[in-house]
Amino acid sequence: MKRVGSVVHTKLARFTKQVVTLAQKAVVGTPKPAVQKGFGGYSDWVIVSIHGLKTYLDLPYRRLLDVLHEMPRIARILGLEVAQLLDFTTVCARMQELKMPLWRDVLRLSAQLHDTGEIQAIDATGMDRVAASQHYAKRTNYTFKAVKTTALIDCSTGVILDIHCSMKQPHDSQVAWQLLTRNLDKLSILAADKGYDWELLRHKLRSEGVKPAIKYREFGWHGVANNVLLDDTTYHQRSNIESAFFALRRKYGEIVRARSWYVQFRELVLKCAVRNVELALSDSN
Repeated sequence: MKRVGSVVHTKLARFTKQVVTLAQKAVVGTPKPAVQKGFGGYSDWVIVSIHGLKTYLDLPYRRLLDVLHEMPRIARILGLEVAQLLDFTTVCARMQELKMPLWRDVLRLSAQLHDTGEIQAIDATGMDRVAASQHYAKRTNYTFKAVKTTALIDCSTGVILDIHCSMKQPHDSQVAWQLLTRNLDKLSILAADKGYDWELLRHKLRSEGVKPAIKYREFGWHGVANNVLLDDTTYHQRSNIESAFFALRRKYGEIVRARSWYVQFRELVLKCAVRNVELALSDSN
């Protein structure tokens, strides 16, 4: 808890306020009222904020709304009275309606809460999908057991700057430039393992003023010699991304629970944004 004047703010209340602020900034135009009569219903920023709370508390939809009914202070931060809280089915359905750019904007804004350093790192991991019955798997062509998730982080803060998700298994070098292109203005030095050993990628980074610290595959003397010349102190900052992946799994669940692949992608983007917000709150204590 944090005291401001005579008022004590819990970490949950501060987290909710921060997520509401980011969600309101992410929506296009002036944020609408939390709830509108008629066709409008609940505003997009309310849905994003509630999903942020769901991820932060790691609760199912139904239990989350039960908890909010007993927490009028948190509901008011969302701009709602307890009697105005929406049904859990609405929260679930609306996530599918909101487009990916909105969720990416929330992630981008959450990263801006931090002052980043000069070394960034990129790496990939597999985020497990929720187990499904054999009948469901056959009916929906549910074949991949994990979502390949490539993350770009800042090594000094551990902040996740951006992610790329895929249901297939593309090579790391194929994903890297697509992810990095969106974030060239945030890069100074990029650390990556041998999976990103692609000379064209190094050339593109250098042409954009980014110094690559990427390990070479040691197929011959050329790769061995280049690895000897690589600054170990800079390269080993890459291990920070392993810590970020571990934190995502430990704090926000080891699996993605959505059934549709595109909602799973949004779920992962939101997990990264929630982690960035929580890091910002911890730094402000």
